Amino acid sequence: MSTTISDFGLLNGETVKEYTLKNANGVEVKITNYGATVTTIKVPDSKGHIENIACGFDTLDGYFNKDYVDNAPYFGCTVGRYSSQIKDAKFSLNGKDYQLANNCGPNNLHGGAVGFDKKVWSAETFENEKGSGIKMSLKSNSLEEGFPGNVDIEVTFTLTNNNELNIDYLGTPDEDTPLSLTNHTYFNLNAFHSNVECHLAQVNANTKLECDDTGAATGNIINVEGAADDMRKPKRIGDAHEGMGDGFENFYILDNEKADFIESAKITCPDSGRSLTVSTTEPCMLLYTGKYTSDALKRENGQQFGKYRGFCCETHRYPNGPNIENSPSSITKAGETFKSTTQFKFNW
Repeated sequence: MSTTISDFGLLNGETVKEYTLKNANGVEVKITNYGATVTTIKVPDSKGHIENIACGFDTLDGYFNKDYVDNAPYFGCTVGRYSSQIKDAKFSLNGKDYQLANNCGPNNLHGGAVGFDKKVWSAETFENEKGSGIKMSLKSNSLEEGFPGNVDIEVTFTLTNNNELNIDYLGTPDEDTPLSLTNHTYFNLNAFHSNVECHLAQVNANTKLECDDTGAATGNIINVEGAADDMRKPKRIGDAHEGMGDGFENFYILDNEKADFIESAKITCPDSGRSLTVSTTEPCMLLYTGKYTSDALKRENGQQFGKYRGFCCETHRYPNGPNIENSPSSITKAGETFKSTTQFKFNW
């Protein structure tokens, strides 16, 4: 295992860093403390060729490119305070109404105009018996982006010699507040030699959340049995797209009332031999295949991103959870600790 640190760019006179984790098997993960963002993941294929499988950029400037800012795909970042959309950019808590930024039509998306993805985090590296990693921390002040309470946030990334990228989240508020953190990495297990429609996806979920025409979850639960987006058995993503008439933006509900660490999804690419297994303690997972991602987006070396060229497995609390009765753990109470773990395990 090894960890190296390099300069990634300048933001308001502050040097932003990039941290490179490597294990004994050729897996390499690069993470910048701008947005606690995964920028690169290199993994061997079945023939031993090591290639990048994640959407991102090699310099900080890439994240401020006009095409990227206008499209706002959130490549690789840590999302907070609250993942996905909150209906009408508002919620009520303990008898008080809170107004948020409407940065996605009428709704609030991924924490607002300046969410955790746009902050420079403090970072420290470590090595232990599990692997090497980076602990990133952030203080979110009360009423930042409209959310109540001061919150101390920690996100720890650990790369193991078992080819696992473990992401552990902690949050401690001094007032009751909505919290739902996730990582927004887009993967392409064929290293962008094709789009992801050739991948096989399996999602261990019988149901999904209904969303309204604005993209906000209603709280209604839909059984997917027999539908085009029933992914309980491995299915080619392109075939599911054809059956649905659209790309994935599905909030699958995981059978995980006790917040156990369970396997939620497995994606494989027959062409490269690579696979990704996703396990989590969270109650739901968004499978998203980048249907809104702009084809204008490329890495500095010309690696082509865009529509259907990356998939996300975003594990988190219910979208619009603060407005959905009995949504699990959408509010973290004062003095309690928000805890969440998600693992991306790579095979080839």
